[in-house]
This record gives sequence, structure tokens and C-alpha cells, in this order.
Amino acid sequence: MNPTTESIVQGTVPAEVVDHNLVTTDIEQLCDGMVRYEKRPAVRLDGSIAEGLYNAWIILNNPNQYNSYTTDMTKAVILAFRTASCARDVNAVVFTAVGNKAFCTGGNTKEYAEYYAGNPQEYRQYMRLFNDMVSAILDCDKPVICRVNGMRIGGGQEIGMAADFTVAQDLANFGQAGPKHGSAAIGGATDFLPVMIGCEQAMVSGTLCEPFSAHKAYRLGISCEVVPALKIDGEFVANPTVITDRYVDQFGRIVHGEFKTGEALKQAKAQIKAGEIDLSMLDEKIEQLCSKLLETFPECMAKSLEELRKPKLQAWNANKENSRSWLALNMMNEARTGFRAFNEGNREIGREIDFVALRQALAQATPWTPELIESLMPKAED
Repeated sequence: MNPTTESIVQGTVPAEVVDHNLVTTDIEQLCDGMVRYEKRPAVRLDGSIAEGLYNAWIILNNPNQYNSYTTDMTKAVILAFRTASCARDVNAVVFTAVGNKAFCTGGNTKEYAEYYAGNPQEYRQYMRLFNDMVSAILDCDKPVICRVNGMRIGGGQEIGMAADFTVAQDLANFGQAGPKHGSAAIGGATDFLPVMIGCEQAMVSGTLCEPFSAHKAYRLGISCEVVPALKIDGEFVANPTVITDRYVDQFGRIVHGEFKTGEALKQAKAQIKAGEIDLSMLDEKIEQLCSKLLETFPECMAKSLEELRKPKLQAWNANKENSRSWLALNMMNEARTGFRAFNEGNREIGREIDFVALRQALAQATPWTPELIESLMPKAED
């Protein structure tokens, strides 16, 4: 018979317990509920409730903009992680988002384009908040699980990689967006990717900005679990757009996790459209992992986290301030252009500039003027 919490702590609790939080502000008030903080009962491995213990869920709630984070959301995430870290009754932190389309696609490009573009001094202050958000994840005294409910792209990939574990539904895509949209992936990706997946694959992701599947993320080592989310005729099936058979092609390349092409891809997309998305298996895996973490010594767990995070922390702390300065200055030219293009474009005309025209102009020593930027914006054909 397990002793109750009351019998363990009776007579030992100080008359006044010190609050170690910086502020007592309601997290959801900071951004109109666009970041939610919930404490859900912790469950033992046998399925029983561990009374008085919880897992903290930090949930991005901006689905209309693919759960991209605004300035106020960034503040709320920082406070949420500090709150979870200080909470004596919290076992683990689950970092996720609402819906099944996106975990996070990074910073809010509308805010970037309409406020920060051309304002490096303002973006520098914003990047202080962003850096503090990443550091809050890396410094959390509790294990952090990124529940990837949908695509994890750009800055979303960076804050996701700051977590200790990643569990993904297999319709999700991963990747970076920097050089395609006027930035560089120096909000954590250039620090974490070489450590986590190796220099060559990090180079591919950080420069070519080609999204890859959750199955490939598992193969590369930036996800510890991947589960199906697509149901067809009531049965879970693996993502049909991805080659899930584990084999090596005639050139010696590992094909597992790569996207299908041509007619096979077209048929796979039709399958997804005809099916339904169900994240119940994802939630089962999350609960399972939280239960495993619950059955450990808390201080030994905290020390293990500190030590195992060191490779990421060392790279992050060595570079974050230089990265912040460069990203701020970049808001005067390429970022100013790229974020505007994404914000003002659409599916029909595209969301990227004419890269060749830019390179041709710069080859002629053309200065960065408002006229040059305007000429590069995506436009409908006459």
C-alpha cells in the first residue's frame, strides 16, 4: 500500500512556503489566452492518479497563424516555463500547441513585417525576449517534452529542439526557413542541429530549408518517438506521403522517411484528405513518457538534465548574443525584404522574393533602397 502524500509530509511543511517566481501575473492575461498553462494530474505507470502531483502543459494557442509566437506570447512562454520549473508539485512539462496543423512555425511574420522590419533597435529588444524563451526551456528544472502536434518549422523547430524529448505525430514536418525568408537559423538551430544530427545534415537543413518528415526526424535523432495520426476506415495508418519501409536504395542511401514523389505522392495526399486526424496515440505516448519520468528521484533527474543538456547549452550560450545583434541589423535589408514578401504574398503569387533578381542587382553593386525592396516583392503576372 502506497503511503499518502499527507502521511509523508504531515508536520514537515514550513508554516510559510517561499514563492520563487519572479512575478505572479496570470500568464494567459499577457497575450489574451494565446499561451495556455495547465496542470494535469500525473499518472503512475499502472494508470492510477498520483495525488497532488501534476504535469504542466504549456500550450501555444494561435492556430490561425500556425501557432507562430508574437512578442506577448514569447513573454508568456518565458513565465510559463519559470512557473513550471518552480512548481514543487510538477513532474514534467509538455510543450505543445492547439490543433493538428502546427506545433509552431516560428516568429509571427505579420508582426515582423509590420513592426520590426526596418527597426533593428526594436528587433534587438525582441530578440532578448526570444533568447530568454529558449534559455527558459533549456534551464527548466523539470524534463521538457515537445509534443509535436503538427509542423515544427523555423523558430518553432528551434524552441522544439531546446526541449529534452520530442514525440511527434507522423503527419508533422520539421525544418528551417531562414535563408528562404530573409534570416539565418541562429535562434538555436545552428547551435543544436550539428550536436543533434551531425554537421552535414545540419548544413542541409539550415541552408536549403527543405522540410522533412517526422519519420526522418526520428531517423536523424531529433525525435524519440513517432506515432501515426491518420485514421482510414477507423484504423491508424502511417503517413502515406512518406516511404516508411526501412531499406537502402541502389546508391546506398537510406530511403526511410523520405517523401514520395509524382503519382504516388498525389495518391497519398488524396488518402489523407479522405481520412481523419486523431492525436489519441500521440497523447498516449506523452502520458507514458511522463509516467516513466515520474518514477525517478527528482533531484537525480534534475542533475541528469543539467549534464545531458550541456552540449546544447554550451553552443547556445557561446553564440546567442552575437546572433541577437546580427539578427537585429539584418532587419534593415534581407529580413526586411523576406518578411514583407511572406506577409504580403499568398499561395497564388508566392511568398518569396525573386532571388535571382536580387543577386543580379547586388552583382551590380545596387544599394539596398526602398525601390530595390519593392521591385523584389512577389506580384501577380500581368
